[in-house]
Formats: sequence, C-alpha cells, structure tokens
Amino acid sequence: MQNSQLISFAEQFGSPLYVYDADIIERQFKRMTDAFSDVHQLKLNYAVKANSNLAILKVLKNLKAGADAVSIQEVKLCLKAGFKPNEIHYTPSGISFEEMEEAVSLGVKITLDNLSILEKFGNKYPEISVCIRINPHVMAGGNHKISVGHIDSKFGISIYQIENIKEVIAKTGTVINGIHMHTGSDIYNIDAFIQATEILLGVVEQFDTIEFVDFGSGFKVPYKDGDIETNIEKMGERIGKRFNEFCKDYGRDLTLIFEPGKYLVSASGSFLVKVNVVKATPNSVFVGVDSGLNHLIRPMMYDAYHHITNISNTDNSEQKVYSVVGYICENDTLGHNRKINIVSEGDLLRIHNAGAYSYSMASNYNSRYRPAEVMTYKGKDYIIRKRETFDDLLSNQLEIDL
Repeated sequence: MQNSQLISFAEQFGSPLYVYDADIIERQFKRMTDAFSDVHQLKLNYAVKANSNLAILKVLKNLKAGADAVSIQEVKLCLKAGFKPNEIHYTPSGISFEEMEEAVSLGVKITLDNLSILEKFGNKYPEISVCIRINPHVMAGGNHKISVGHIDSKFGISIYQIENIKEVIAKTGTVINGIHMHTGSDIYNIDAFIQATEILLGVVEQFDTIEFVDFGSGFKVPYKDGDIETNIEKMGERIGKRFNEFCKDYGRDLTLIFEPGKYLVSASGSFLVKVNVVKATPNSVFVGVDSGLNHLIRPMMYDAYHHITNISNTDNSEQKVYSVVGYICENDTLGHNRKINIVSEGDLLRIHNAGAYSYSMASNYNSRYRPAEVMTYKGKDYIIRKRETFDDLLSNQLEIDL
C-alpha cells in the first residue's frame, strides 16, 4: 500500500489507525494452498484470535477458509460473519463445561484437550464425534511465550497418555474423528515441524475412526527486509508427500488441516501513529507517539519486532537513531534504537506487520480509546470499525450515589 494512501486515511479517520490490505490476505491464502496443492484433501482454518474483525472474517470466508475459534465469542463472531457451524472448529483450553455445552448447541466441531473433559463430554454427548489435541512434547516457536507444544505446556493431552484416551473412549463410546496439535508460533525450522508431524501421525495410527489431521500452524513471517521466514513451499512439498503416503497406508484419504493466523494477516496490517514529541536526552532521542502498549502490546509482551518507517518524510538520505515510545505510563517502547528518516513533531509513522495479534490484543489501559480500523480490498476502501469515544468507556459502567 502506498504511503500517500495511508496518509490520506489518517487525514480522513485520524490517528492512531489500523489499516489492512486484504489483497495481501488473499495472496497469502493462495500461496499456502498452492504450497500444499499435492495434498488430496486440504483445509485452511483461519485462527480467528489473530484478527477477529468481521470484515476480515468475511474476506476469509469468501476465500473458502474454515475457522479456528478458541472462545465461544469467536464462534459467535464467525457465525455472524457467515461461516456455517460445520466450518468452525472450536479448539479452546481450560474453559468451563458450560461454555462447551453452548458450543455444542451451536453445532460447531469440537476439539478437547484434557482427559477429564473428554470423559465428562463423552458421558453427556456419546453421539458427538470429537477431535483430540495432542501435546507432542516438541519445543518449537519464536520464544518460550509462544511455544505451546513442549512438555511443560498447558495445552493438549500428552502423547504419553494415549492409553488413557483409549480407556475413556472405551467407557463412553466417544468416536475420535480428528487428531490435532499446535507446537508454537514463528516456526521456521522445518525439521522441528516434521518431527512433530511424525509424532502426530503415530498417534493417528492408533485410532481407526480418524477423518482429519490438524497440524496447527505458527509459520514464521518476515518482519523486515532480509528477515528469515518459513519456506512454505518446501514445507508443503515435504509434508504433502509424507501425508499422502500416510493416507495410502492408513487406507483412506484424510483431510489435512492447518490453522494459519499470523501467516495470513500479519503483513496486511499497518498501524499509523502520529508523533507528539521528539525528546532528546543525554543517552537517547525518543519519539513519543499517540499510542502505546494499549494498542500494540506485542513488542512489550513478546519482544516482537515491528519495522517502523516515517511516511511523512520519505527522504532516505538523512536518518537518525530513535527509540519510538508510547504515551502510556509504562515503559512502552514500540521500537528501540531504530534508524528512521529524520522525524519531526506531527509526522506520521507506519508500524508494519500489524495485522495479527495487534488490535485483537488492544485494551483501554489508561482509559485510552481503542483506534478505528480501515480495510482496502479489490480497489475499494472500507471503514470496518469506528474509533471509540468517551461514551464507549462508560457504556457498561454503572453510576452509584455515595
């Protein structure tokens, strides 16, 4: 997306502002389906938690994606966006049984990740087939906070508890129709993913009622020029060949499912912030902007890198090193010691790769308003979420007389 178009959006809708280029989402979706084109039956279930705006969900629905929802609220958003119940895979962790019952009433596909719920569910709903999330005990991911397949992770049923699963389904009559895993995010080591794949297929072999195998996702996307990323084409070639061989040995074609979230939407998003102040200190030059961890928490929570450019000054001939910081009363550094084109107060900065886990993790911390969202798609521009107001902050609070 051109800087001039982003500046125009900021002038029209104000800042801070999230802008999404949905043509990039479509491109990423096609790249992934092309990479696994040799698989006989492939399904991409979009990980809704990455970005749950209804407009984004509708784009992916129109691309024939399914949905991976981790809360009952995400399930309802998907239904609102037009997904059919059987296109939604509900894959929660640690939720109440009442929420599970509500998901059943909505008719979505169910994934269970602990033995006690498997038994309770089977006793109440023996006629409903379920998918089981397995913990393969493989460490994979960009850092420990986003590695979820290791032995100390809360997610999934351990591969060492397969016999326990068999005991439960023998008692309840539950049919296991799918096996699922998710090892983590920002995975670029194909060998680690292949290792987990072999473990998962070994689990599938122990059940004769499987219809699909869900490998999760977590593929690494580049955050700056020259950054490493998952070689999705090589991944597709290796896993596709192995999966087809496995299906032949298993005796029927199974559906291979992935749950891409960040891979599909990360690069589509730009977060636009205005420079409030340029503050020189003996050690650093700080660029203070009209946002912070309340709108983009990933740099603070995950040490995530987001490339930052000055779109008000595109002259690359003179740059300085700045630390871009927010207006929250915390150390909310969005970018530390970044070489950026000369910055002046009032300039507009573009924070790249803000399509995933950005607005969806935003908050009203410091009683700040959450920003508006804009989407472009096939040559048209859409405002897809209004900026919050003071009335929104008060909307669910009750005044009392003291």
